[in-house]
Amino acid sequence: MSATGSGIAGKAAPIASEKNHLLEESILPVVNTQKPIAALGFVWIWVGIAVMIATFQLGANGITGLPLWQVVSVIFVANVVLAMLMLLTADIGTEHGLSFSVYLRAPFGVYGTHLPSVFRGTVAAIWFGIQTYLGALALNGIFEYLTGFSNWVVWYGVFALIQVANTAMGIKAVERLAAIAAPAILAISIWMYFTLDVLAQTQGINIWRFVGGQDLTILTLFLANVAFWSTLAIDIPNITRFVKAPSGERRFFSRNRNVLLAQLLALPATQAWIALIGAVSFIAAGDWNPVTVIQGQGEGLSLIVLLVLVILAQWSTNNAANLIPAALAFVNAGAPKISYPVAVAIAAVVGTLFMPWAILDNLFSFLFSYGAYLSAIGGIMVSDYYFIRKRRLNVPHLYQEGGQFHYLKGFNPAGIIAWLAAGTVAFFSGEWAFLFGFLLGAIIYFAIMKLYVMKRFSQEECVEGGSDDFLGTSVGFNWVHDKESKSFLRLHTSELDKNASREDL
Repeated sequence: MSATGSGIAGKAAPIASEKNHLLEESILPVVNTQKPIAALGFVWIWVGIAVMIATFQLGANGITGLPLWQVVSVIFVANVVLAMLMLLTADIGTEHGLSFSVYLRAPFGVYGTHLPSVFRGTVAAIWFGIQTYLGALALNGIFEYLTGFSNWVVWYGVFALIQVANTAMGIKAVERLAAIAAPAILAISIWMYFTLDVLAQTQGINIWRFVGGQDLTILTLFLANVAFWSTLAIDIPNITRFVKAPSGERRFFSRNRNVLLAQLLALPATQAWIALIGAVSFIAAGDWNPVTVIQGQGEGLSLIVLLVLVILAQWSTNNAANLIPAALAFVNAGAPKISYPVAVAIAAVVGTLFMPWAILDNLFSFLFSYGAYLSAIGGIMVSDYYFIRKRRLNVPHLYQEGGQFHYLKGFNPAGIIAWLAAGTVAFFSGEWAFLFGFLLGAIIYFAIMKLYVMKRFSQEECVEGGSDDFLGTSVGFNWVHDKESKSFLRLHTSELDKNASREDL
């Protein structure tokens, strides 16, 4: 294995020890030849993620005070705005092949990263529990109808084990499930819409003319929907690092072209469509959950088809949006002792211990509480990646004890202070939480980095003008960890071993 290029590109960057707590295979950079997900595959993943029970409630909340066409339009636009923000963080995965938790070593420090990343990982694990519980209820409904046996706890365990096994098999297995589940989910959801529309018509209700009597503004609905995906807005690099990207492409949109279709169209369209069904369910039956409404009237094949939708929706969402982020956060915290498959299992256990069936009764309070602090992380990431480092990153030092990201005993005060301050302000900002958290996080972090941290702790990639030695995909280079020399080598894409695999593939 040889290194190519100039400056640090031609050097092997050593790692301190074989038992380096910063190093584990699944959190190493994903190189260009290890990216298996094409544009359509990423679309299916996003469709699967966006179809979830909570989305129905967003639409129903909107219809209580706005006409249906406005609800759908606002939700679509809100998700386009969020998708554009998500593109900014997605480039961390596209350009450098890094996971969310590893990247956070730059703005938070090699130890400081565990505070926000484990926080996010725990939230993801709790969501896994919520989704698994809903899927278990659907499984129980099917088998109770067919056999008379009813015990949702049993099906919770079965469903959890199946999802853990599927996700532990790697990103390719997750993509394969999404490619099967997403088209099926869309087909069943169309049937749900027409079923609910007929139910509304039998009561003399025109769904497109219905307006609830509550006081709800367009801005409130818009901000609620932007906050809804604050989790994936920050940790989307966990997925985009596996999305195919043209090597040597400097133009941002061309480099991220396989990300664009999924995030700018599949996410907004699917989210708006599923919210529409939730709104129609509320109009037709006064219940935001169409599964409950149709299940109460269904029998035979129609009932089973409906419950299959619930199972596929929870499964496909859990894999990409919950189990992978949680597992990578726990790998990052426990490396090298915790491997990716073990971390997936840990995520399932953690999510279950939080008793998700109880949290489900206070779902939106839970969502807004953690969303305030996650929005601040998003602002810090964008500020660090684009305004401090200008997309350049000293990747080997992310895995090096005592390197430039060690800062103050492993903690970057800029990241910690900005996160806690911005997150706390956002927490008490009501519907403006996401906006306040994001902007304040970005501004406070930038100020402390420039005025204090960078004067005490040199950041090599931040020199005037910036060096291409610290770029990745856009200049056709990749950081590869060589086990023999225990070091990182910077290799051109043409030099990579095309048959190399890893445990999270």
